[in-house]
Amino acid sequence: MVCQAICSSAQAGSFHFSRKAELVAQMMDFIKAEPPDSMRTRIRKKAMLACTHLVSLEPELEEQVQTDMVHGCLHSVMAVPPEPQGEDDQQESLHLDTMRALEDLLRSVLRRNLTPQGLQIMVEHLSPWIKSPRGYERARALGLSAGLLQFFLEHLHVSALVPFHNLGLLVGLFSPRCADLWPATRQEAVSCVYSLLYLQLGYEGFSRDYQDDVAERLLTLKDGLVHPDPAILFHTCHSIAQIIAKRLPPDQLISLLLTLFESLGDPDKNCSRAATVLINCLLKERGSLLQEKVPEIVSVLRCRVQDTQDAHVLQAAQHSVHILASQHCPAVVSSLLGSPLPFDSHTCTLWRALAVEPGVSTQVLGLLLEKMSRDVPFKESRAFLLSSSPDRVATQLPLAATCALHEVMSAPASGPAVLQLYPQLFAGLLLRVSCTVGVQLPRNLQAKERRAASSAPAPKTLDPCSSAVDALRTALLRGGSEDVVQHVELAGGWASLRTSAGHEDGVTRLASAMAKFAGPRLPLVTKALLGAHSSVYEVQRVTSTAFLAELLSSNVVNDLLLLESLLDNLAARQKDPSASVRRQVLRGLANVASGSPDKVRAHGPQLLTAMISGLDDGDDPHGLVALEAMAGLVKLLGLVEPWDLRAVLLHTAIRIRPFFDSEKMEFRSVSIRLFGHLNKACHGDCEDVFLEQVVGGLVPLLLHLRDPQAPVADACRFALRMCGPNLECEELAAAFQKHLQEGRGLHFGEFLNTTCKHLMRHFPDLLGRLASTSLFYFKSSWEDVRAAAPMLTGFLVLHAEPQHRPQVDLEELTAALQLLLKDPAPAVRGKAAETLGRLVKFA
Repeated sequence: MVCQAICSSAQAGSFHFSRKAELVAQMMDFIKAEPPDSMRTRIRKKAMLACTHLVSLEPELEEQVQTDMVHGCLHSVMAVPPEPQGEDDQQESLHLDTMRALEDLLRSVLRRNLTPQGLQIMVEHLSPWIKSPRGYERARALGLSAGLLQFFLEHLHVSALVPFHNLGLLVGLFSPRCADLWPATRQEAVSCVYSLLYLQLGYEGFSRDYQDDVAERLLTLKDGLVHPDPAILFHTCHSIAQIIAKRLPPDQLISLLLTLFESLGDPDKNCSRAATVLINCLLKERGSLLQEKVPEIVSVLRCRVQDTQDAHVLQAAQHSVHILASQHCPAVVSSLLGSPLPFDSHTCTLWRALAVEPGVSTQVLGLLLEKMSRDVPFKESRAFLLSSSPDRVATQLPLAATCALHEVMSAPASGPAVLQLYPQLFAGLLLRVSCTVGVQLPRNLQAKERRAASSAPAPKTLDPCSSAVDALRTALLRGGSEDVVQHVELAGGWASLRTSAGHEDGVTRLASAMAKFAGPRLPLVTKALLGAHSSVYEVQRVTSTAFLAELLSSNVVNDLLLLESLLDNLAARQKDPSASVRRQVLRGLANVASGSPDKVRAHGPQLLTAMISGLDDGDDPHGLVALEAMAGLVKLLGLVEPWDLRAVLLHTAIRIRPFFDSEKMEFRSVSIRLFGHLNKACHGDCEDVFLEQVVGGLVPLLLHLRDPQAPVADACRFALRMCGPNLECEELAAAFQKHLQEGRGLHFGEFLNTTCKHLMRHFPDLLGRLASTSLFYFKSSWEDVRAAAPMLTGFLVLHAEPQHRPQVDLEELTAALQLLLKDPAPAVRGKAAETLGRLVKFA
């Protein structure tokens, strides 16, 4: 009563109550002494009334004292359970009176700081009760909040236009309660939002009696909140969100959203669902203003989905990301790409959310392709200063973009977008695969992978090349090319693509499957791959060339009118600095013989010129370009015009001769088989200069019949059968046909004896030349060839007429044979001895 009398006096404003804090403390002691679970006396009410009057007196209470007072009073009243319905009316009256006393106290505190900051402090005191798991506490808190906001609005005096800087935060706190389980709480929450919108209008300069048509619609929505039907309830929440969106200043939007994101974890599932409705409506209505805030929003959403198992929160987060992407696609993609690698399941969920609508997913896939291809795919570094070759380490952005492409395309809804971007996706991912073969993870991710491996039983490992292969497979599957994926899988192509040794083979198998099962896709796919011509990365040029080269082995390029353009593009790569590219060019040009044999004659000069150029390639230290040229000529010779072939016949024969004795089996086999095809191509029309090459090749062909490698021996059989007719000796040709048929066993000694007999009978002048050539093979690295050489020499001398034997230097031959008697191989020593025995009678 004393406090009330002082406050009512005319001198109250100048009165300085020095012991005010002590009296407030005494009142708080009275309040704390009351039982916490019931309300039986008016002590609380009277003590709070005294505090109400004390607050308005000077000096102002210290901040902590005031905070403790408010907290104590709130806890004393709000936590008391309500009386059962129909009980003592006096108790109910006491409770209502005490609540009014509490509201008066809070108003008295607020009156001393009628500013947005003061209002926020008061709401922060009430916030734990607004979010309480007990419905009656929430109802009381919302009732108090509505009263305080109405009081603030009635006493609002704006002398200058100042911002209501915490409007978004306050609206975000109250608006989800519009779906509270308690109907009374829902209606009070609408009242709070209503007052806040009018407070904003007041701060904008509108008069107190101004009525806003949009804000007034909130009052008409109150009836919809009484309804227990969730569909009606959340539809009403959506309408409330639309009203908020129309009246909220742009600078308050992000604080409102961030506060609503906090409400996604509300223990009241109704309020959590209401928050999702509010968020997505606000994003849809006002999201266009949020470009600079996208990284922050995406980061919060990612944290939210990590912290919850609630399906509605996960769905809402996905929907939010999708809405943002429809407005700020580049910003959303960049923000998600900043997520830690490897992407966790929640981040993957957000990526897949971007596939829902074709327009958005098409844009997302396009942006990811650009980010995957724009940055360098790897950087080179040496783990040790003295290491021979640098390690290739994947760069972060292209790796993340590749993983993101896989996630987006793994969503079935991405199908239309993948179809639209099929050529670009196929080409971009195939080239990405090529430049990640053998590439390591960044070292920070390697350490992360090791930690994951030690803590989880079966972690999903991250590998740059595998991630690219997986993305390519997913693009094919989502683009309707399931047959291609299955065909490549059965051929082991996907595994080959991942390895340095098998990559080109994997590309070849993929191209073959595409030609067989996805022909209509090829025109645009090849066009997309042609851009790799100018790539600075050799591996990309090799891969694109290998793919295009294999297409030429299928007739589908004729059906699609691609033959001419593919030939021109491959021919343009003949001068590529990479030997591997040049080799693939020759393979592709030769594949015309398989895919379009009827077109070889028309392009004969171009094809033969390319092959001869490959034979003469001097910049390939391993000779693989020449090997490919020889294999290509084997395919082409039977299909080109005879006139075109005649122009290159001699040059080819001369150029391939050194390969007959190559240490590498492939070179011996292919060169000898090509020699056979050269002979086959000019049957009956062999010029003398070429006949000279045939004669010069006889000894190597005869001796390599004993080559340790079966393919080489088989090639010699074929070549000798083809040489026979060109030697114009029917007996020799017949002997070759009889003894050297494919699959027939060969008695080498008998065959060699017969051959030498015919040679000396029809070509006696060749004795010296054949013997000296055979002498060269006495030093062959292959045991069986060394053993065959003295046999050949011996039979030649044996069947030579006496007048021709002087062509052979018997002394030199005998010395060479004597050296062979010391050969480590018993078979060689035996054949040398046999030959010496034959030569004794000529000595």
